[in-house]
Amino acid sequence: MRIVVSEFISLDGVVQAPGDPDEDRDGGFAHGGWTHPFFDPEIVGGAFADTVSKADALLYGRRTWQTMAAAWPGRAGDPFADRMNSLPKYVVSGTLTDADLTWENTTLIAAGGALGRIRALRGSEGGDLVVMGSPTLVRTLIAEGLVDELRLVVMPVLLGGGKSVFPADGGLRTLELVSSATSPAGVQVVTYRPAAGS
Repeated sequence: MRIVVSEFISLDGVVQAPGDPDEDRDGGFAHGGWTHPFFDPEIVGGAFADTVSKADALLYGRRTWQTMAAAWPGRAGDPFADRMNSLPKYVVSGTLTDADLTWENTTLIAAGGALGRIRALRGSEGGDLVVMGSPTLVRTLIAEGLVDELRLVVMPVLLGGGKSVFPADGGLRTLELVSSATSPAGVQVVTYRPAAGS
């Protein structure tokens, strides 16, 4: 499987709480829902739908999984929601138990052995294992060299601070641009893969 990371991201690299004012207020973050003015169904919505259409499974950190688990099951009957609900899902957590897994087709990956389990998933047969949101998990995956593709939906906004998916470990990681598109609102949808030899 390929690990594909899909993120809504600001120009200053923030991914925190893109969808809702109360999604994630950690650190006093006050700009929740910041993507809404820039969303368009063709470019931005199309990129998100394309990512999910190619997914064989979804991988989340606990907080993002809980947000998604609260949102998608209630939208049954919509083709996109039905796909989100039916896909196999994995959630990395040190606090959730199997009894907490209310979103159908979810498997718990214990935080303690998460990297080994994710490496095993990546080495198994299948298509894309898509990670959305989940900044702590994504930072770790990038740092460990486990991300095969990075799909960024770059919004023309500066948020002045917040959670990022990029490691701050001083490591140099070279990427190559695979594709790009621009929406009428100035959103850049860009896909990168690790450059050969990096």
